[in-house]
Amino acid sequence: MKLFLRNPTTSIGVVMCALILAGALLAPWLAPFDPTEQNILGRLQPPGEDFLFGSDAFGRDVLSRILWGARISLVVAVTSIAAAILVGGAIGMVSGYVGGRTDLFIMQVMDVLLSFPSLILGLIVVALLGPEMINLIIAISLTAIAPFARIARAPVLSLKERAFVEAGRALGFSHIRILVVHILPNILSEVLVMGSLWMATAVRTEASLSFIGLGVKPPAATWGGMMRDGFDTILDAPWLSIFPGIAILMLVLGLNMVGDGLRDATDPKLSGS
Repeated sequence: MKLFLRNPTTSIGVVMCALILAGALLAPWLAPFDPTEQNILGRLQPPGEDFLFGSDAFGRDVLSRILWGARISLVVAVTSIAAAILVGGAIGMVSGYVGGRTDLFIMQVMDVLLSFPSLILGLIVVALLGPEMINLIIAISLTAIAPFARIARAPVLSLKERAFVEAGRALGFSHIRILVVHILPNILSEVLVMGSLWMATAVRTEASLSFIGLGVKPPAATWGGMMRDGFDTILDAPWLSIFPGIAILMLVLGLNMVGDGLRDATDPKLSGS
């Protein structure tokens, strides 16, 4: 923890992520209005006393929608990356441990997935399955499986030849026990560091898909959808896009800072310098 928080940039990232997480968890109490409540008489109000961040074309409070939209962004990012870590990590560990033609075939399949840009692959999946939150999670997790399989496979190739793994085989341990008990703890730090960095990518992908209308359906508040709603009135009501954009920027930047801090704290070369 000391190594993790030694870098002031990491501390800033932790604070930024903590503020957004607190806002999402406390949205029912912090939001001054219902995020879906329409008030035609108060439409397109600039930031002021009545609406701290202004109101949109339907008179909905922008601040309330940002707070509730944080929930969707965080749920999609955390769930999709957790699923990608479990599936991709398991595939990479098994592929590296078994080796041979099985490893070659699995990695060729992963190469096919990597050939698609993450946003394009997510766009294809959501377009086929429909704009629902569960489909959004499936699409984003599918784009991240191949990178996690790669990052898990690489250290397993060397670890399976180490003496402690050979000792486990000599003692009659099952392959599953060797993978879970002996190999997994040695690669977990690398996978978790990559997971924090890919969460930022998941937030961007969710916002991008919501911006083009393939995110969670309205009237649910999403940051990408809010930016799309403000696109038509960007010159007359710029706050509709500016404030959701700042929220996306803070979360993505904070997650990247946290990921860099985790990488520095878990890298023996950096931690010993």
